[in-house]
Formats: sequence, structure tokens, C-alpha cells
Amino acid sequence: MRVGIIRFPGSNCDRDVFHALKIAGGEPAYVWWDQKDLSAFDAIVMPGGFSYGDYLRAGAIAAITPVINGIKEVVSEETPVLGICNGAQILAEVGLVPGVFTVNSNAKFICKWTDLKVKTKRTPFTSMYKKNEVIKMPIAHAEGRYYCEDIEKLHDQDQIVLKFEEENPNGSMEAITGVCDETGLVCAVMPHPERASETILGSKDGLKFFKGIINY
Repeated sequence: MRVGIIRFPGSNCDRDVFHALKIAGGEPAYVWWDQKDLSAFDAIVMPGGFSYGDYLRAGAIAAITPVINGIKEVVSEETPVLGICNGAQILAEVGLVPGVFTVNSNAKFICKWTDLKVKTKRTPFTSMYKKNEVIKMPIAHAEGRYYCEDIEKLHDQDQIVLKFEEENPNGSMEAITGVCDETGLVCAVMPHPERASETILGSKDGLKFFKGIINY
């Protein structure tokens, strides 16, 4: 399964995602921000980092690059798309997932391991977990506080993917730290599954995110 990893100026988790996808059994390839045709890929991952230095706000400039048109095209063709951290911010910025990821409640950059609860299995990325399974993955962001005006719709449509289990480190609404679109094929998560893909890293709980893509 060929998986495209989107690279923007400032992306810094692209190699981590590449490695995790290789472990999971995928065939990853890098895709630059100016590529419009993504039809050769079976899935897309937008990795973490600081695209364009988070100038204006996280994801704002990346949202107007040519590759976004390519992403919207493959989404319309039901290709799975995963956004991690900065990738999640970009997906929210362009309206492919509901809500926004904004400045943390303490206005500081947070980098720590967190316990998370998987709230839905209906995305390709969470299909290999059990509903309400608690997993361990790290976060690393300054703009990860999730907010959505229509929170009831998220519940009704089963669009909440991940929640912080006990502590809510960034002040997100209802401790939400991962959401998907109505189809479940576009998923945005703030924690980093690629940084929890091997035991040597402290946890391999995140590897199923990538195995789920391959399995799908």
C-alpha cells in the first residue's frame, strides 16, 4: 500500500512517519507541498512540525498550498487521510475536519506523554483498537486546544476519535484531542502515534494507527 507523506517547509516528523509506516508494512513516499496529483497513493499522512514557521497561525499558510487541492481531490474519492499535530491543524484549517486547534490554555508549548482513550473504531486508523481502550502516546504542541461550536453533532455522528484520559493538559473542549470527518476517512489527531511506534521509544501503542491504514 503506497502512502504519501506530505512535506511542507518546517515539517519535522516526516521521517518518523516514514519509519513507522515501514514497520507497519506500508510503502511510504514523500510528497512536496507543490504537488497537486496524489492519485498514485492509497492513503495520505500529513505529519507534525511547524509548517511555514506557524506564521499567522498554525496551518494557515500550508492551507493555501497546491497540495491541499490534491488532498481534497483524494478525499472526494474516499482515500484515507491522517493529519498528526501540525497536520491536524491544517486539516481543521481547510475544513476537512470540524472545529479548530488553537492556543493551549496555558499559552505554553507542551511536550509530554499522555494517556488517551480511543472513542471510535470506525476510522481506518483506529480500527485495530478496542472502543474505550486506553493507549499511551506523546503530545508536543503550542496550539492543540480543541474547540468546536457544534459539539453535539460530534457526539451524534461519532466523530470524536481520541480524548485525554485523565489530565487535560491543553484545555481542549471535553478533553478532545482527535476528531474525524463524517465519513471517518479523514482523521486529525494532536498526539504523535509515530513517536509511539516501538517499545524502545516508550510505547508502541501508536503503531496500530499505521497498521490500520495498511489493513484498510
